[in-house]
Amino acid sequence: MSQPPRPARDVPPSLPLTRRRAVAALAVAGVGAVTSGSVASASSATRPSAAPSSRRGPRLLAAERINARTLNLRIESPALGRTGNVTVLLPPGFDSAPTRRWPVLYLLHGCCGSPGSAGWGNADALTARTPALVVIPEGGPAGFYANWWNQGRYGTPAWETFHLSEVRLILEQQVRAGDRRAVAGLSMGGHGALYYAGQHPTLFRAAASFSGLVNTARYTTGIQNIVKGQGLDPLDLWGDPTAQAGLWRAHNAYELISRLPRGFPVYVSSGNGLPGPFDPPDRTPDSLEATLDVMAGDYIARARSHGLNVTADRYGPGTHTWPYWERALTRALPMLTAAIGAT
Repeated sequence: MSQPPRPARDVPPSLPLTRRRAVAALAVAGVGAVTSGSVASASSATRPSAAPSSRRGPRLLAAERINARTLNLRIESPALGRTGNVTVLLPPGFDSAPTRRWPVLYLLHGCCGSPGSAGWGNADALTARTPALVVIPEGGPAGFYANWWNQGRYGTPAWETFHLSEVRLILEQQVRAGDRRAVAGLSMGGHGALYYAGQHPTLFRAAASFSGLVNTARYTTGIQNIVKGQGLDPLDLWGDPTAQAGLWRAHNAYELISRLPRGFPVYVSSGNGLPGPFDPPDRTPDSLEATLDVMAGDYIARARSHGLNVTADRYGPGTHTWPYWERALTRALPMLTAAIGAT
């Protein structure tokens, strides 16, 4: 299939960030003090490959407490070559336990939103009682959670490095994040969640995909069209699907299943594209969701054969829209939080 997902549906707009002095904002937020220099870079054991070469680490520029739960971070990111945005939903009791470290749940968004957008549907309400930091980083309109190949030059944007090295270290040093992590995402973010888990199996304890592109080999033209639709060169992502087939395989969550330990918990959900309970009666079938449902079947079968602890939620009628992803997060949340001790 060659048509990209509809831009308005996968990524909700993020709250605007205003510029404040970081120290003052952090004091309001109740998180650690800002260091005067850069945050240390990740160890070589966990640094994603082909990251941009820089002696500078990421630097927290500002942290603004929007309300009781919402903390917006602005991070100077060498991996992106610009400022990156992250929304953190704070857990109940965060302010009253100033020395406690918290488990982390990453929520990854889908494609085609505005640059800098860091939102995830109704995540605030859905995770209101979750005793974990719920971290929603921007991933670019079509970043695909990758360190971009850029015709062999690599460099920016390096989304994988931004999320798993830079954001992780800022969270640990400034927002009291612990070392128990889970990751979930929708559509492009579903690819990101299972790709990150497979590529970095020691970083995460569980992963979930909601209508995710979890076998990218079935959607190479569609991925290229999504990137092209954002005004970018599709060859800059992972190159040509034939000439750089190895690079495409290295970023395919389906190909990375064997890297995950047996018993690793994964949740995979999708609809079959037919109108479902959250669709109007005259809704036409959704061919994109139907394709993603085939990918889900691929991933579930292979993951089970490898011995992963798979929760399969191929729920039948349902389209590529927010109500189904929010329902899937509600269903997956007990598994994700149990894996990181956030119960």
